[in-house]
This record gives sequence, structure tokens and C-alpha cells, in this order.
Amino acid sequence: MTSSFLHPSLFLIAGALLLPFIQGPLRRPYLFLVPLLGLGAVLYNAALAGNHGLVNFLDWQLVFGRVDKLSTVFALIMALMAVIGTLYGLHVDRAGEHMAAWFYAAGSLGVIYSGDYLSLFLFWEMMAFASVFLIWFRRGPNSLAVGYRYLVIHTIGGIILLAGILLRYQATGNIAFDLLDVSHPQLATWLIMIGFGLNAAVVPLHSWLPEAYSEASFNGAVFLCAFTTKTAVYALARSCAGMEILVVLGVIMALYGVIYAVMENDIRKLLAWSIVSQVGYMVAGIGIGTDLAINGAVAHAVAHILYKSLLFMGTGSVLYMTGKSKFTELGGLHAKMPATFFFTMIGCLSISAAPFFAAYASKSMIIAAGFEQHLNWAVWLLMLGATGTFMYNGLKLPYFLFFGANKCSQATWDKAADPPRNMLIAMTLGATMCVLVGTAPGFLYALLPHAVDYTPYTAYQLMETLQLLGFAALAFFLLKRYVEPVDRICLDIDWLYRQLGCAFLWLVRHPLQWFDTAWGEAYRVVGIGSLMTVSRFWSWFDWNAIDGVVDGIARGVRALGGKVRVLQSGQIQVALFFVSSLAAVVLVTFVVSKLL
Repeated sequence: MTSSFLHPSLFLIAGALLLPFIQGPLRRPYLFLVPLLGLGAVLYNAALAGNHGLVNFLDWQLVFGRVDKLSTVFALIMALMAVIGTLYGLHVDRAGEHMAAWFYAAGSLGVIYSGDYLSLFLFWEMMAFASVFLIWFRRGPNSLAVGYRYLVIHTIGGIILLAGILLRYQATGNIAFDLLDVSHPQLATWLIMIGFGLNAAVVPLHSWLPEAYSEASFNGAVFLCAFTTKTAVYALARSCAGMEILVVLGVIMALYGVIYAVMENDIRKLLAWSIVSQVGYMVAGIGIGTDLAINGAVAHAVAHILYKSLLFMGTGSVLYMTGKSKFTELGGLHAKMPATFFFTMIGCLSISAAPFFAAYASKSMIIAAGFEQHLNWAVWLLMLGATGTFMYNGLKLPYFLFFGANKCSQATWDKAADPPRNMLIAMTLGATMCVLVGTAPGFLYALLPHAVDYTPYTAYQLMETLQLLGFAALAFFLLKRYVEPVDRICLDIDWLYRQLGCAFLWLVRHPLQWFDTAWGEAYRVVGIGSLMTVSRFWSWFDWNAIDGVVDGIARGVRALGGKVRVLQSGQIQVALFFVSSLAAVVLVTFVVSKLL
């Protein structure tokens, strides 16, 4: 790598590997220092426009350090989030959880600085495999199964992305991570978009998010809400800007997330559904594709990271102090957790795009860009979604959590109190940034990838916003009894995933297992000459190369498919054999085409 470029991922990865050896009173200062070094590297790199970190591999040139305004603004907010998230969990005495969080952040920053698809894919997979530990470290009754589902779905997304990358390389002969041909998209473009879209929780590829984020540890959720979806937003902005289907998908996301958030009983799952809705605005802005729309999507991604992490810190504090996360087990906590209520309320006003709070300065840019392109149907639906956002996040969350009827048990009420000092300091930083972005957005606008000619504080814009918020407030209090939290299960599209998982298991346990048995029996009956050699090889492959991974694969499939019977070893051998053979053929074909 060139000596001038400092990759922040290296500081986080090295810091994570050294962390287990840092013990005693040095642990907490070290925890705070490592992400600060990463932030310092991002600030240093901001002045180094161009491609850095060039590495020659075979006939490819890998670019680990592409620096421009788009990568810099995302790298800054991600590095800042690594600092705030680590500070929030500073008192957590599990080195493995901090290591997972730093590898996760390193993967995100690696994607942002990547200038080619090969290095991007490396960091993309690092994000998936590091982040799952933030779910498992909660050690709840459902954490293991939820983590497996999360990992299986993201592995599928990675395979789709890799297929798109290979097809694009075959067609173009280069692996540069640049804008795709979105006006006449080929199969490679669609696959790359789907791979990125899965991480952005684009409906119908979103079901992993509400379950995983609500099941994560109290501090792990702060990292999760910031990195995966917004890194995917960056990737879409870099590669798929102007792809019209994204406008439709973004509008669907914005409304879909509102509907489920209104019905949700778990406070962190409500916020997870809110991520689906808010990322929809960013996806729609990327689909519009104009300079103003891209600026709005990027600005909203920055604002979203700030206010959503603040909201997850507030609700995480409730979970940490009380052990509860459902509205039906909480209520009236403003008296016991006044500081937490104050910071959470700032987050609620910020996500609701109230004047002088974060999203007001960003969401309106996307709306204005839509009107400029005469996409009136999309804009009006996005504004309807904004009204719903204030209803469920600006009103429902604070009302039923901090006011309303007190549904706490005596033990829960006795434990309720504001969290430790480091958690309060982290929330103070997040709340301060939310107010600064909302009241003085000029410094954020200066970081955006295109020149900004937009003023959010006009009389018309203020009146329009106040009218929307007023309508939402009136609707909430008129319909309050209909949105009161109820402990229930709301079926989502993941029901289809689970049914497909069960169908796959039936296929494996019956037709494919019958074929496997018949194949082995045929070898036993013939058992002569070269077939005997093949039979011995199959026996070795059957017992050594396949059975060792059957249990792990079966567990992942069972997690994806829901409640099914335990698989016996060997029941999916043939399926694994065919899948691995297909993967080998694809890999060999790619390598041979490269060498020739």
C-alpha cells in the first residue's frame, strides 16, 4: 500500500486482535483509544483524493483506498459511530464482543474505501460473519437460532452478489467498483443490485433485520443499526444510482416498515422496523438518481445513523437496566429514568423530521428531488410514510414506554434507573450531533458528494412539516386505543422463507435420500473393477468430507425453516454433493477463463 494512506480498518482489526492481551485498568482506555485511531485515520485520509492502497493480484489491481467525497462522508460517520458505540459499551467485560464489533466496523470501512469488487466482497463477508456474534453474545433463549438465520440469509446474499460480480467480469473484463449500466441492466447488474439490496433490507429481502436487531445484545444493536444497511446504501449509491426500480422499492419499504412498526410490541423491534422504513427513503433517493436526490440519500444516511443509534442506546438502556423490552411489561419510566427519556425523546424528534432536529435537514431533500423529477406519486406516499413515522416513533414509543399505564412488575420497577455514566455520555454525544445536524446543516451539506443548492428552512417547508406532524399527533390521540401495544405475533414474508426451508428438508429427507441409498446399493451389488474404486472413494467422501459438515448445515437450515424434526447424519449428503460440485465447476470455469 502507498505510505500516505492510512486504512482505518487496519487499526480496528489490529486493535481487536490485541484486545485479549490488554487486561486490568488498561482495558477501558485501550477500548476508547482504538476507534479514536480509526477516526483519526479517516480524518487524515479526507485530504487524499484519489486511489490509494493499490495491490496487484494476478492480473487485477485491487484498490483498498479510494478517497472521494462519497467515500469520505460515509467513512466519517462510520468511524464516529465506532467511537460512540464502543463508548456506550465500555463497561462490557466481554473482549469477544468488542472484537466482533470492531471487525464489523472494519468490514464496513473496508467496503466504503474499496475501489474494486474483489476487495469489496472480502470486507462484505467480514461484516456478515463478525456481526452475527453481536446477536449470539446476548445469549438469550432465541439468540442462537436467530443468529443462524441471520448468517444463512446473508450468506445467500453474498452468493448472489458474487455471482453478479463474476458475470460482470466475464462481460467487461474488469472488476472496478463503479456505476453500473442502470439504463439497460443485464443479469449481472440485477444480481449485484439484489446482493446489495438484501443488506439494505429491501422488501421482500428484509425479514432478517427486525428479528436480528431486536435479539442482539444491548450494545451490539447500536453497532448493527448503523453499519449493515447504511453500508449497503453506500454501495447502491456508488453502483446503482438512477436505477428506476429502486424508487418503487424505496416507497414500498417506507410504507411497509410503518405498518409493522405501528403493530409492534417490542421496543427494539419497533426501531428495527423503523430502519426498514427510513432506509426506504434513501433507496428511493438513489433510484431518483439526480445530484439533489443522491445528496439527500447520503445526508439522510448520516442523520439516520445518528438518531437511530441514539434511539437504540435509549431503548438499550431500558433493556440493560430492567431486563425487559416489551411495551406490555414497561411504562411510566420517565420518573425512574429521566435522562434516558430526555435523550430518547431527542432521537424520536430527530427521526420524525421535526424542525431543528436531524432528519428535517435530510428527508426534505429527497422529497424536493422527487418533486423536481415529477414523481408525485412517490413523493406523496413518502410523505404519508413520514406522517406514520411521527405516529409510531415520535408518539407511540415515548408515550407507552415512559408515560401511559405502568405495566412493570415490582422487580422491574425497582431495577429501573438511568444507566452507567459511559452510556449517558455516549447518548449525550449522539443527541448533540442530532441537534447540530438539524439546526446547522451547513457543515453536513459541505461533506456531501455534490454541490448543494438547497435551503431547508423556508416558510413553506416549515408550515408543511408542522401540518404533517400536527395531523399525525391528532390521528394518534384519536386512535390511541387501536395502536395500544398488544403482545402478539405478526406474520411477515419470512413465513414463506420458513415454508421453503421445510420443503427443502422434505426434498432432502425423501427423494434425495432415496437416490443416495440406491446409489450406494448399486455400488455394493456391482462392486467390481473400476466401480469398486469409485465405491471406495464415495465411501471415504461420504463419511469424511460430507458428514463432518452435515450437522452444521442442518442446524442452519432448521433455523431458517422453523420448527422441524432433527436431521440424521447423512440425510442431506447428496444435496451437499451436488451443491459443492456446482460451486467447484463455477470456480474452475472462472479460474480457467482467467488464465486463458
